[in-house]
Amino acid sequence: MKPTDFEGLLRRLLQDGVQFVLVGGLAATVHGSARSTFDVDIVYSRSRENIERLVRALAPLQPYLRGAPPGLPFRLDVETIERGLNFTLETTLGDLDLLGEVTGGGKYEELLPGTVEIELFGYHGRVVTLSKLIFLKRAAGRPKDNDALAELEALFEESNGSA
Repeated sequence: MKPTDFEGLLRRLLQDGVQFVLVGGLAATVHGSARSTFDVDIVYSRSRENIERLVRALAPLQPYLRGAPPGLPFRLDVETIERGLNFTLETTLGDLDLLGEVTGGGKYEELLPGTVEIELFGYHGRVVTLSKLIFLKRAAGRPKDNDALAELEALFEESNGSA
C-alpha cells in the first residue's frame, strides 16, 4: 500500500471546485488528533454539476475500486457515481473514500450545518466540526471509531466545548 498524498488529493478536488465535506480520520487530524490515517474520506454533493467536477478531477488519477481484483472492468464516470453512492477508491495519489452519505450525518446538504470552513493547502474547504465528528464516530459504531472517541472527546473538552 502506497502512502496517500493528502495534499495532492485535496488540492485536486478543491482546484476543480468539487463540493465536499472532509470527514473521518483526516477531519480528526484537522482538529488535533494524533492518530494516523491512511486515506481521505469525503462526503460529496450529489448534484449533477458536482459529480461532473468530481469525475473531471479524479480522471487523471486513474481511480479504481480498492480491493477489487486487477482487470475488473471499472470506469469512474458520471453515470457510475449517479448509480452508486459510496466508493472506496485507490488512485495514483492514494486512497479516497467518496461518500454520498454518512451514517449519522446524511447527505452533503444535511451535513453542511455541522461544518466549518478551513484553509486546506491554499484553498477553502469544509470539515465537520469536532462535535459533529464525535457524533458521526458514535453513529458508525465501528471498533476503530470507538477507539478514537476518547481522544476526540478530550480534544473537545480542551476546546471548552466550542469546536
